[in-house]
This record gives sequence, C-alpha cells and structure tokens, in this order.
Amino acid sequence: VQLQASGGGLVQAGGSLRLSCAASGRTFSSYVMGWFRQAPGKEREFVGVITRSGGGTYYADSVKGRFTISRDNAVNTVYLQMNSLKPEDTAVYYCAADRRYLIGEASYDYWGQGTLVTVSS
Repeated sequence: VQLQASGGGLVQAGGSLRLSCAASGRTFSSYVMGWFRQAPGKEREFVGVITRSGGGTYYADSVKGRFTISRDNAVNTVYLQMNSLKPEDTAVYYCAADRRYLIGEASYDYWGQGTLVTVSS
C-alpha cells in the first residue's frame, strides 16, 4: 500500500489542523493505521493508532484529549485532527500502515512521506 500524507502547515498555538493520509489499493480496510511524528533533532514518536474498522483508537499521553484519529474506509483515508496545538507539537507527521495492531512501535510495514506541522507561539 502507498500512503500520501497532506494537510500540514503553519498554525498558531491553540489552533487546529487536520492531517489526511490517503492510501492506494483496495485493501485499505485490512490495515491498522498509525500516526507518528518527528521533531527536529529528536527521535520519531508514536502519536496514535486506529483499528481496521475505526472502532478503536489509542493515543500517546502527550496528545490524548487534543488529537483524534479517524478513518473513512470508503475513500481509503485516515485523518488526524489536532486541536489545542502547542509549539512542542511542531514536527513532521507521518502516517503508517500495518496488518498488526502496534502501539508505540515504529516497525510498521508502510510509511507515508510526512507532512510538516509548525506551531508558532
């Protein structure tokens, strides 16, 4: 599966942004989808994950209550809604796909190219 992330940009602290990740292929619904981010000079960090059906999600403590992952299997897209953004949320955000339900692990099989989110103070 090929993944294409989009929606990044510059936003002020306290603002919102929604990222999208479009997937190719006809088996999107068979993949668990994860979101990760990597800030400058830091390691890649797990953000959250959503199950194949979209019925279950799990988030890192750093984003819990502010970020929401959803998916629309009819259009092969997963979303990351980010609210109450903070300067420390500044990073390149990546979507990833795997057939396993992986929490906090970066060993996903497929990765998008990343989209930059910059939060100004």
